[in-house]
Amino acid sequence: MPEPAASVPPESTVPPPPAAEAKPETADAAAQLAAAKAEAAANLDRFLRAAADLENFRRRVVREKDDLRVAATGRVLEDIFPVMDTLAMAISAARQPAADLKTLVNGVEMVLGQLRTALANHGLKEINPLGQPFDPHQHEAIAHQPSEMPAEQVAAVVRTGYSLNGRLLRPASVMVSSGPAK
Repeated sequence: MPEPAASVPPESTVPPPPAAEAKPETADAAAQLAAAKAEAAANLDRFLRAAADLENFRRRVVREKDDLRVAATGRVLEDIFPVMDTLAMAISAARQPAADLKTLVNGVEMVLGQLRTALANHGLKEINPLGQPFDPHQHEAIAHQPSEMPAEQVAAVVRTGYSLNGRLLRPASVMVSSGPAK
């Protein structure tokens, strides 16, 4: 027996989608979900690889920096070895019974000159500001004293300063003129 049809006004309800259309939408959603999961997995893989590459880069930079420091230090030391050899010869000459003090002093001055030259070849520059205006960025004032020099000029250098390639390593310790005595 046929069942009576329900009386529903056609304007108040939307007819259900046909069964054939429901399956492709579910299949499309499943395909989109699978594609999104695959894309997420690929993005995660790229991220992990990029993070590993960054960590490897950081390690390599640290290693290269250390290697560069060792190489630079090695070059400086290679230039200082002859100075050490000459100084050892000077000490040996000083221990001789007939050592002449004047000759020894000249020899030690030559060794000091050799050391200064070796260090200057690597960018070290002495700061010896005698007679120049006082510069608090380059000099360290340890005292003021009256002198014939104009005020605020370096009257005496107590300790030489040094800069390396334009960067201050140690300021010169100086005595600054306070002008002529009154």
